[in-house]
Amino acid sequence: MHTSKLVNQLAPSATIAAAAKARELRASGVDVLEFTLGEPDFTTPEHICEAAVAAMKDGHTHYTPATGLPALKESVCRAFARDYGVEYTPAEVTVSNGAKHAIHNVLTACCEPGDEVIIPTPYWVSYSALVELVGAIPVLVETTEESGFCMTADQFRGAITAKTRLLMLNSPSNPTGSVYPVEALEALAEVAVEKDIIVMSDEIYDKLIYDGYTFKTFASFGQEVRDRTIIINGVSKAYAMTGWRIGWTLAPENVSKAITKLQSQQTSNPCSVSQFAAMAALDGPQDCISEMLTQFQSRREYVLGRLRAIPGLSFADPGGAFYAFFNVSSHFGRTLPGGASVHNSSDFCTALLENAHVALVTGDAFGAPGFVRLSFATSMDIIEAGLNALEGFLAE
Repeated sequence: MHTSKLVNQLAPSATIAAAAKARELRASGVDVLEFTLGEPDFTTPEHICEAAVAAMKDGHTHYTPATGLPALKESVCRAFARDYGVEYTPAEVTVSNGAKHAIHNVLTACCEPGDEVIIPTPYWVSYSALVELVGAIPVLVETTEESGFCMTADQFRGAITAKTRLLMLNSPSNPTGSVYPVEALEALAEVAVEKDIIVMSDEIYDKLIYDGYTFKTFASFGQEVRDRTIIINGVSKAYAMTGWRIGWTLAPENVSKAITKLQSQQTSNPCSVSQFAAMAALDGPQDCISEMLTQFQSRREYVLGRLRAIPGLSFADPGGAFYAFFNVSSHFGRTLPGGASVHNSSDFCTALLENAHVALVTGDAFGAPGFVRLSFATSMDIIEAGLNALEGFLAE
């Protein structure tokens, strides 16, 4: 049976593929130390779960408006104004089935086939795939470890052509954990206004910021910037709610109307019960975030300390999220026990999984050959065992 050329050309999600490979090895009886998936290992806070139970008991198990309950949209607006001092109206909010769905909505609503979309590398694995799925063209702008994996305003300006439609920005970043300095964001904002470019700012890790780093939403640099900005966010990372599948966009009203039309034909509505849980997350006590962040901070310090002590590895310190993205290219060309050689990051991750039973994600999938991603959203016991195994593997 014939299938779509666009879909056939898509690569599977590398993070999901890496997790699947780890599960396959585990099913064969191997004890795998897994660092592949980007989701908090904490249980969703109790007050959020209680709100979901109450919603079910109260009969809120039916269709909602296609782009979310009005009360949830108001919660999103209140939370954004509370946290960042930028006002939005419910008409500018679209609630979707997770942030990934929201990103696809934005690209479908804003891009025509042949449009160019600028993506700084390294980038989250789905960005380029979703751009290609709408017939647009990813334009990859390489950043470096030395720059903290932040694209400069000059790089942004140099990548713009007559076909440029949109910039996809992610801070804090997956996979690098990099947080753009405020002055760097402001410089990008000036270029966006000067060249009249839409900026899709993926801020899903906005609450996971470490000591010494500052988060600033892209929409906060004045009205001209806000008018060209589409914010992507959701409850998955900050509130340990990955499985609830609630994300949203904050966008100019005409863009929100376009997304509303699209989503009404796509998915009907986000899960009704999850929407009530999301309201409890946004409007309820926020100390659950700081409690999780404290543990992430401890894990981060331990991971970075261990990686610094291993010869041949380097990285830019992550200022947010829960990833360590480190350079392993100095180990390329080495021969492994058994005679196999490592020539790239994918080889490295395969060899590490098969020989040391540690699962990482190759940087090749993020547009960063030579690097690998480790998610420290897991227990300290697993982190310690995994780094011990990595160190032993490299010593061999």
